[in-house]
Amino acid sequence: MRRAALPVAVAVGAAVLAPGIAAAQGEAAAQGEVYCTPTDPGLAELSGLTVIGEIVYAIGDSGADDRVAQLDPSCAVTRWIPNPVDPYDVEDLASVDGRLVLADIGDNDRRRDTVGLVRLDPETGAGDLARLTYPDGAHDAEALLIGGDGRPVIVAKDGAGSGVYTTDVAVADLPSPGPTALRRVAEFLPDDTGTAGGPPLLVGSSLVTGGAVTADGTLAALRTYTDVYLWSVPDGDVAGALGRPADRVVAAPARPQGEAAAFTADGDLLLASELGLDSAAPLPPVDVLRAADIAPARTSNPAPVADTEEAPAEPTSSILVPLVVAAASVLVIVGVTALLVVRVFRRR
Repeated sequence: MRRAALPVAVAVGAAVLAPGIAAAQGEAAAQGEVYCTPTDPGLAELSGLTVIGEIVYAIGDSGADDRVAQLDPSCAVTRWIPNPVDPYDVEDLASVDGRLVLADIGDNDRRRDTVGLVRLDPETGAGDLARLTYPDGAHDAEALLIGGDGRPVIVAKDGAGSGVYTTDVAVADLPSPGPTALRRVAEFLPDDTGTAGGPPLLVGSSLVTGGAVTADGTLAALRTYTDVYLWSVPDGDVAGALGRPADRVVAAPARPQGEAAAFTADGDLLLASELGLDSAAPLPPVDVLRAADIAPARTSNPAPVADTEEAPAEPTSSILVPLVVAAASVLVIVGVTALLVVRVFRRR
């Protein structure tokens, strides 16, 4: 009977650890509902979304990035707008001041000397290219955000720690063709959330695939294949916001290759996916996460804190996890010790 001490201790330790791990990995299961479902085969590689007013625009990535689709509320293509620049690999789509900004920032082989932003007037089709250079070598990237200050923010798709890069000038002021130097201002490391979704053989939760900012510039989102990270941005400085932990993490609906994100005028978040490996499958739907379901929790001004020596603060989640781990380790040690004692006595 005593031989059960070790398995029991391990089981108890795992049960104690489980809530801590769940808390560390984010929030609730996938949310969202279907917004509409594309049917045009030109959207099979849908990689970028943006919204201007009530109009949704979409673009595919390498091989399907020579034009931008204007969509109606059912996701039907009402117009194709040619890309005025011969692209290398457009991976995201943003907008500022009524103009589309095509993020030609993909670089799977990490060999480009420059990346670029294509500024495109959706009404006239006129546009130009602003080239950018990284300060630390080539990077593959799929996320472009433009904050209330007008500056572009690019987040690399590096997995082990994605660099956050920006410029000192707004998108509208970038010289054409440039190049303009980017600055690395932060690093974003996605959590291993365990959320389902994304391409097979990849840890989908670790790779940044898209970004978006609300029209008023107060909320920023980064997405991976599986999850959405949200930051409040009170001052328009998206790059600065991404330098701190996210205010909220929400699981995205499971899709084959989720890469696009865009906020609507009402603050809802649209998420879109590429078709993935199954070319015979129907195109994935565009999902929507409602504003009320993704808004970071608002906290009131903190009350004065009493002397911490007389009134110690409650443990926060950041220290609860180590405490739980320590408790579980003690349980395992106790179990091992008990098993060894039983064996010693039996040998006697």
